[in-house]
Amino acid sequence: MGAICLLYWICFCLAMSGCFGDDPYAYFDMELSYITASPLGVPQQVIAVNGKFPGPVINVTTNFNVVVNVKNKLDENVLITWSGIQMRRSSWQDGVLGTNCPIPPKWNWTYQFQVKDQIGSFFYFPSLNMQRASGGFGSFVITNRKIIPIPFKMPDADIVIMIGDWYTRNHKDLRKALDDGNLLGMPNGVLINGKGPYRYNDTLVPEGIEHETINVNPGMTYRVRVHNVGVSTCLNFRIQSHNLLLAETEGYYTSQQNYTSLDIHVGQSFSFLVTMDQNASSDYYIVASARFVNESLWQRVTGVAILHYSNSKGKAVGPLPDPPNDAYDASYSLNQAMSIRQNVTASGARPNPQGSFHYGSINVTDVYILRSLPPAVIDGKLRATYNGISFVKPDMPIRLADVYKVKGAYKLDFPSKPLDRPPRMDRSIINATYKGFIEIILQNNDTVVQTFHLGGYSFFIVGMGSGVWSENSRGSYNRWDAISRSTVQVFAGGWSAVFVSLDNVGVWNLRTENLDRWYLGQETYMRIVNPEDDGFKTELPAPDNALYCGALSKMQKPQKLLTSSSWRLSLIWNVLAIATLMVMQILHF
Repeated sequence: MGAICLLYWICFCLAMSGCFGDDPYAYFDMELSYITASPLGVPQQVIAVNGKFPGPVINVTTNFNVVVNVKNKLDENVLITWSGIQMRRSSWQDGVLGTNCPIPPKWNWTYQFQVKDQIGSFFYFPSLNMQRASGGFGSFVITNRKIIPIPFKMPDADIVIMIGDWYTRNHKDLRKALDDGNLLGMPNGVLINGKGPYRYNDTLVPEGIEHETINVNPGMTYRVRVHNVGVSTCLNFRIQSHNLLLAETEGYYTSQQNYTSLDIHVGQSFSFLVTMDQNASSDYYIVASARFVNESLWQRVTGVAILHYSNSKGKAVGPLPDPPNDAYDASYSLNQAMSIRQNVTASGARPNPQGSFHYGSINVTDVYILRSLPPAVIDGKLRATYNGISFVKPDMPIRLADVYKVKGAYKLDFPSKPLDRPPRMDRSIINATYKGFIEIILQNNDTVVQTFHLGGYSFFIVGMGSGVWSENSRGSYNRWDAISRSTVQVFAGGWSAVFVSLDNVGVWNLRTENLDRWYLGQETYMRIVNPEDDGFKTELPAPDNALYCGALSKMQKPQKLLTSSSWRLSLIWNVLAIATLMVMQILHF
């Protein structure tokens, strides 16, 4: 009997450690709730994660299975999406309305996905109804396995910096403004790690605002991960008197080059190596200031934090370090963006070099030209469009509609180029081909710079320019070392072009990251199905805990409210069941 108990315990421990040929598991609790904060000196309701604003950093290692139990303590539906993280074979976990039914108030829902073959700097945020404008975001870091070298000396520590424009109106007020046909106007400020500006100027910055201080030690090198989690404003990021050695962006190592400042667009993430090599006569400014706006009007909309050396002798003084002097000329920023190249000799998540994928010599199978225009009134409502279609939010996840053969849930007729017809509201998506290699041209005829994002994928940013894209524009494409990432800026009156290899089956959101344009309908989905997959080899089945909504809402059973301990106990019981079966098989043998 003692031998059986010992055998049972060994099997249980193996099961808990994920040693049946599986990769390790990492478990997280994420409780979304409202708290009161005053980041710009005005008390307002913000969305906290586990009582924190911004939320905690999720830190895992390549290939980990990530289990995140989300408890919704807000007064409205919620979904969490994972910006830039490629859910391999599992778009069910992507956390947008086309892939998940929303989590109702007072409910739990557990995400489970694998960060397969990924490294780098990402972030999570609530994806519904402008909620990110009130918070709910946090950094998501995927570190290398120890056996895979990184292309630089190991930094002494990590620093996470979350920047973004901010309104003293919460997300409900902002979306009401849009529903009423109004644009959002100038934000009230820029936050750095959820805090307002340091009082570098007594006129522009009032008293009593808490600012962020980042403590460092002289001589050390830090990996500084910067995320723009704002609503719609491109921000120029800089640290006074310090070089920013760009090392990685959204999962891919870059060729290492120094910048004095870098434009970071909405939804983008970068990591820099910053060495604390200055004298400590005073502290230094960390600045995030708005780009492509009238700076005289936007002076108050500047984020300022403090870099504090442990041996600093005084406070930061004097004017802020200068931003690029080209408020109405995107050429500097465009050239800077195209200077970011992939480090083709570095290993990524695997031992082979990142640049071994010769994207420039692959034949393109399909071309999609997506044109955006300024918001316009459609059917009496202010709406934004791609190719004249303003996307109507789905009633249920698209693949769930496929599984249960729900007719009329969506249309597979999204136009591959702009059409000469009046704009309309529709639920039209792209019927893409599995293993296709496509070119997407983003033509921004809107008046503001935008950020384009594609879920489930990284793409090669091969071209960028001003004016209208033409066939001749392909002559300027970078076909060797273009950076691969999941976001790309598209300047007002300009275009960007990307290449994508469609090897990840599922339904993936294609959108602008600008929250106002996204809310107004500037998105669609790309449906990629493998017709030969009859055993869930290229796409996982719908998860056991799938929520049901829309025409399938009658299938949803009442949820027993879970606590952190109860859902973990449920997982343990499942593991015990597996261990029991193993013991029985071993004894029978």
